[in-house]
Amino acid sequence: MEHEFYRGLAQRVRDIAQRVDPFTKRRLLKLAERYAVKDVGSEPASTTERPLPIPRPRLHVVLGPEDG
Repeated sequence: MEHEFYRGLAQRVRDIAQRVDPFTKRRLLKLAERYAVKDVGSEPASTTERPLPIPRPRLHVVLGPEDG
């Protein structure tokens, strides 16, 4: 089912690419290539995991007797 979806999506993008300016056409054809690769399933998932933020404790300022 997923293969049919990406195959159809790639074809629709190629159809749109035939009616636009050269710059957009080039980008759309690259996008269609990526969808075609997903259809084949040879491309691994390209999700980049971001590291979790390092927890930093809040610093409390302690005032001395001379500070008030």
